[in-house]
Amino acid sequence: MSHTLGLIGSGMIGSSVARLAVAAGLDVVLSNSRGPETLADLVADLGDRARAATPAETAQAADLVVAAIPLTAFDQLPAEALAGKTVLDTANYYPERDGHLAVLDTGELTSSALLQRHLPDSQVIKAFNNITPHQLLSLARPPAAPDRSALPIAGDDANAKAEATQLLDTLGYDAVDTGTLATSWRSELRCPRSSGQPPG
Repeated sequence: MSHTLGLIGSGMIGSSVARLAVAAGLDVVLSNSRGPETLADLVADLGDRARAATPAETAQAADLVVAAIPLTAFDQLPAEALAGKTVLDTANYYPERDGHLAVLDTGELTSSALLQRHLPDSQVIKAFNNITPHQLLSLARPPAAPDRSALPIAGDDANAKAEATQLLDTLGYDAVDTGTLATSWRSELRCPRSSGQPPG
């Protein structure tokens, strides 16, 4: 398992993933759009395995990166710094909250495929997008536990899927491969698209 996990976005999902990672013995680098100094309390709470950085610094330091940001902020991710990295995308498309994106409304792209287009030199995996932060923390279980839950992943690269599966296992979950980025909409927690039809 990669030993340093990067979090770009340290809200409820990002901080929950960070807590599970630290508990599992991973080092964590956290970042957000407001600056490392705003994460001092969270870093102190997480302990010695956690530190704060900028998104670009986080991308460069991490073996694996979780992008826990709103979908509409996808173009703020540091594409150059993320080159060669596997990026786990937690976002869902909520047009009623964030506004409409034509390529998603028409089904031309899924939200994760849109992120992949922004990060052409990274491998994007859809993950952590169908579970609440509270559930993420409370449902984690050790391997072989009879009540262990499974979370869906989707992506286009087998090696990146293997990385995501290993991370989920480390954090307390099995993984279910649901297909490619083109079919990743199937696991999204979302309202119906304006077209009334899913893509793919």
